[in-house]
Amino acid sequence: MPWFDLPLEQLRDYRTDTAEPPELDAWWRRRLDEARAGAREPALTRYQAAMYAPVEVYDTEFSGAGGDRIRAWYLRPAGADAARTVVKFIGYGGGRGLPAEHALLPALGYAVFVMDSRGQGGRWSTGATADQGPGAGPENSTVMTRGIGRPEDYYFTRLLTDAVRAVETGRELTGAAKVAVTGTSQGGGLALAAAALVPELVSVCHSDVPFLCDIQRAITLAPEAPYTEVPEFLAHQVDLVPAALDTLRYVDCALLARRITAQCLLSAGLMDMICPPSTVFAAYNEITAGKDIAVHPFTGHDVPTAHVERQLRHLREFLG
Repeated sequence: MPWFDLPLEQLRDYRTDTAEPPELDAWWRRRLDEARAGAREPALTRYQAAMYAPVEVYDTEFSGAGGDRIRAWYLRPAGADAARTVVKFIGYGGGRGLPAEHALLPALGYAVFVMDSRGQGGRWSTGATADQGPGAGPENSTVMTRGIGRPEDYYFTRLLTDAVRAVETGRELTGAAKVAVTGTSQGGGLALAAAALVPELVSVCHSDVPFLCDIQRAITLAPEAPYTEVPEFLAHQVDLVPAALDTLRYVDCALLARRITAQCLLSAGLMDMICPPSTVFAAYNEITAGKDIAVHPFTGHDVPTAHVERQLRHLREFLG
C-alpha cells in the first residue's frame, strides 16, 4: 500500500471544494421532524441474561427514518450508573453482530447502544434490519447508489436519519443529558453526522477512518470499494451524473462537520485505499470544536489496537 494521497503537511490544510447545498439545515430538519413524527416507543427484550451477567443486554427495536423499525443492542452494566452512554455505529456491509462484540465499554461502566445498519449485515458481521419493504431483511448489499437520483430518496439519507434517532433513543433509555458517538469507516461517518445533526445531544465524537467525507473527491480517488460503486454506476447512467453529485452533498460529513460542538477524536491511515486520508482531513479541518486526530503513517483502512486506549482516555476526560 503506497502513500498515494496528499503529503501530511498538505493534509493539515486541505479543505473540500464541494459547495454546501442551500438551506441544508432546514432540509435536514424536515427529514428529522418527519422521522420523529412517525416514531413509536422503543421495544426492549432481555437477551441471554445468565450468559452476559453482570452486563444487562437487551435486543432492542426503535423507530428510524420513515418510522421503520431499526434493530439495536442495548448493553448496560447491571446496577451501575448508566448515564454515561455511548452510541455505536457499524462499518459498511456489517450489522450489529452479537453483544459479545460490544462488551468492552459496558465492562468499564458505560451503557452502549449499538445501531444495526438497515439493509446491510450480510458481509462481515450479522444484521437484522431491512431497508424498506415488507418481507425484506439484512442483505449482502451494495447501497452507495440506492436512490441516488434524489436526496430525499437516497439510502444514506435514511441511514443518517436512523443514526440521529439512535442517539435520541439511547439518551432516552439511559436518561443521559448528552451521549458519546463512535464508529469506524461508515460508522465513523455516522458518528460525525449524528454529532452534527443533533449537536445539543452529543458531547464526545470518536470517528475512525470515516467514510462519507468529501464524497465527490473520494469517488474520483479511492481505488477500492465502496466509493467505486458510484463511478462504476455513473459511467453508464450518464444522464444521472448532475443529480447524483447533488444528492451526495446532502450526506457529506465534510460539510455537516461544521455544525459539530462535541469534543472530537478522529483517526486516519495514510495508506488507506478505502477512505483516502484527504477525505478524512476534509471533515476534520471543518470541525471548529475541540478536536484531535491520530495519524497512522503505515496503516490502511484499519485502526491500530493502541488507539483504543487513547479513545478510552478521551472518553474518560470528556464524558466522565
